[in-house]
Amino acid sequence: MHKGSCLCGAVRFTVEGDLSPPTACHCTRCRKFTGHYEAGTDVPRSAVTVENAQTLTWYHSSEKVRRGFCSVCGSSLFFDPIHVDRIGIFMGAFDTPTNTSLAMHIFVADKGDYYEITDRLPQNQQ
Repeated sequence: MHKGSCLCGAVRFTVEGDLSPPTACHCTRCRKFTGHYEAGTDVPRSAVTVENAQTLTWYHSSEKVRRGFCSVCGSSLFFDPIHVDRIGIFMGAFDTPTNTSLAMHIFVADKGDYYEITDRLPQNQQ
């Protein structure tokens, strides 16, 4: 089991089972939502339990995706593709070791100009 929370602890969650290798997304929306690029893992919805869901707020960033954050401290937590049986969880929200390693970078064509990707992982332009 993996545990996580927002910065202030108002939103807490647990994930049953292993985490998939995370990807780093450099798209403009992820950069705007997190303040930098986003690293996240995808898990089945049924594996996630959220405590204090009343402080979890959802922003619909498109017709297909909503993004979850804490309404108290503003921590970015979830990437939720609507109508898909999985949810993305931002790696920085985990409190316990994840036993994962970054697998790849996506949307690198949109990355910020203030950093370089030098880790030699696969990079998808979109």
